[in-house]
Amino acid sequence: MAPQDKNTPPPLPEPLRVAVADSHTHLDMQDSSVEEALAKAASVGVTTVVQVGCDLAGSRWAAETAAAHDSVHATVALHPNEAPRIVLGDPDGWSRQGAREPGGDSALDAALAEIDRLAALPQVRGVGETGLDYFRTGPEGMAAQEASFRAHIEIAKRHGKALVIHDREAHDDVLRILREEGAPDRVVFHCYSGDAEMAKICAAAGYFMSFAGNVTFKNAQHLRDALAVAPPELVLVETDAPFLTPAPYRGRANAPYLIPVTLRAMAEVTAMTEDAMATAVAANTARAFGY
Repeated sequence: MAPQDKNTPPPLPEPLRVAVADSHTHLDMQDSSVEEALAKAASVGVTTVVQVGCDLAGSRWAAETAAAHDSVHATVALHPNEAPRIVLGDPDGWSRQGAREPGGDSALDAALAEIDRLAALPQVRGVGETGLDYFRTGPEGMAAQEASFRAHIEIAKRHGKALVIHDREAHDDVLRILREEGAPDRVVFHCYSGDAEMAKICAAAGYFMSFAGNVTFKNAQHLRDALAVAPPELVLVETDAPFLTPAPYRGRANAPYLIPVTLRAMAEVTAMTEDAMATAVAANTARAFGY
């Protein structure tokens, strides 16, 4: 792909015959308006999106956007890399608001109280993305991450909402904390990143596994192996847009309208027809988020 092509949006894929949902997207980080993004997605059979919050501002925006659009559902949370920012004032966390003074545990408690308030709203269908990220957060931030994760689990259970998990290089600890706290009834591993053995553990626990565009990457055979053993009734599809654009468009900005590209790759991996895969993920997403 020529460098200049990276600024060109990928073309519209052939529409799906069975409508599906993008189970995890960030419309607030994409170039187009919400209305444009939703219309473009709907034109190829992606008729529902789950807008995911990563900090207080983004979570409020997600709730407001879901209230204004019937095809949008919201989740709210402090991203695993946001919790250490709040406690430590770490400028390398999730939020793009720049460095700030350390707030300490009281600031984290106040932020979690606001997430708790937002989680009670009817248009908010999940609590997340929360979890652990050992790729971007060093040892000094792990205590804040874990405290935040445990608090989000409790919020999800209390409000009867799905728990949306961000798990980056932290598989064992994420699974351990879920066991220790007692998982909510509905758990979604967003951008599933484990291997086939972990997929079997998730399946035994009834956890949903959501696959993103990186399942199409050449170096991601472990994801295809995991998808191959994941029960069809526990599989979701997502963009994580504007990130993780599927091949052959890797390197360009992702958007919900590219779900068909990933879904067709998933159908090939599982030897399911496109329509059967679409039917399964549509039903699974509705069940996972309770809409």
